[in-house]
Amino acid sequence: MTSPDPALQSIPHDGESPRLEYLEKDHLYEKHLVRKLDRNIVPIVMALYLFSFLDRVNIGNARLYGMESDLGLVGMQFQTAVSILFVTYILFEIPSNLVLKKFHPRRYIAGIAIGWGIVATLTGIVQSYAGLIAVRLVLGALEAGLFPGLAVYLTLFYTKRELALRIGYLFVSAALAGACGGLLAYCIGFMDGIAGMRGWRWILILEGIPTVFIGITTFFVLADGPETAAYLTPEEKGFMHERMLREQGLTAEAMKFHWQDVKKCFLDWRCHAFALGQFGVDTMLYGFSTFLPTIIKSIGTWTVPQVQALTIPCYCLGAVTYLLVAYLSDKYLQRSFPTVVFALVSVLGYLLLLLPLSAAGHYSACFLVAMGLYVAVGLPLSWLPSNCPRYGKRTAASGWQLSWGNCAGIVTPFIYPTSSAPRYILGHAVTLAMVLFGAVMYSILWISYLQANKAREEGKEDYKAEGKTEDEVREMGDES
Repeated sequence: MTSPDPALQSIPHDGESPRLEYLEKDHLYEKHLVRKLDRNIVPIVMALYLFSFLDRVNIGNARLYGMESDLGLVGMQFQTAVSILFVTYILFEIPSNLVLKKFHPRRYIAGIAIGWGIVATLTGIVQSYAGLIAVRLVLGALEAGLFPGLAVYLTLFYTKRELALRIGYLFVSAALAGACGGLLAYCIGFMDGIAGMRGWRWILILEGIPTVFIGITTFFVLADGPETAAYLTPEEKGFMHERMLREQGLTAEAMKFHWQDVKKCFLDWRCHAFALGQFGVDTMLYGFSTFLPTIIKSIGTWTVPQVQALTIPCYCLGAVTYLLVAYLSDKYLQRSFPTVVFALVSVLGYLLLLLPLSAAGHYSACFLVAMGLYVAVGLPLSWLPSNCPRYGKRTAASGWQLSWGNCAGIVTPFIYPTSSAPRYILGHAVTLAMVLFGAVMYSILWISYLQANKAREEGKEDYKAEGKTEDEVREMGDES
């Protein structure tokens, strides 16, 4: 019989049984607990991000059902309407992350979800270009806090061996949004003319309404943290506290917000490298997600419903690939290698799109892009926070990383102008270069972390701990 982990000795119990069977088999107990966390957290955060992404990019599907002609959009006005959302999205990301704990995650996330659901629904009744721009700006401001907030929220419950897969679920939601968006648009498109409204209006209205109800549900089911989670017993809350301290080397003080930690984020060159890399790969994310229907339409002679149906397999492959890679990434604690390799897979896909191949060849290239897309975009979002144990630095770093990534959302619409149809050479070439740039940045970070780990193993960093107590060393976070 093995002895219980000393770190677990302080776990509270119900006063009747110390639950020794769990303490002695803490690994099995932890697996049971993580499954319980998944049941209570994953469905609601996936639903939130699915409809967030859907409400943000369904304008690409609406375009196929007469939006431009109805609103009188000419020239680059459609591209401007797509990109303008990211102006307010970027401006509000970091401030939103910094106030997440202050306003309580449950209330804050529920509030912004209800807000953007209402705005997304009202987008379906705009009557002019000016009205479209206005609602897109408000939508960006409200949605800005969701993904960075959820990324930080998940770190309150999951260790770094579990984080990539859970953030992966968010990207699976993005893939599902792409697939469901195409499928829903295909179905809703048949409502064209009902109540005197065009199909694109019904698409935006019917895809926006569910978000309001999900936001209301979030208020009642999402916990602010492990210590307030009604679905956890006192024993499980104690175990959660101990395992987070043990896994991340944190202290209670490190889990609090400190402005000094925020400052350290902006003085750390690696945080800026992650941000630049995210900008590179997010060019692919927003270009592919928003313009895939247009790209597929341009490489064949398919009808609008057929185009919507043909987008679905691409997103499904991207989702399955990411889930598998994220699982293996968590298991082996390896983020850098798969990030770089799958970025290069997407580069190959864009290279094929640039070549004069048949429609089948170009459609196959879309699958290669999708296969690498979510891995290259998603894994760095668990890689960076895993290397920022202190809460303040982690929230600032995640917000900074995502802010730079979302800057790509401003640029991307303009590299796919209507005038470059049907081949979209400019868009594919620029995206290829940006994804390759992202792969280079992540390769630099990979080498940097290898060198840092080697230096620690050889004792070259031991001087930093001289004269400090164990708690003081742990307080140093990633600087120890």
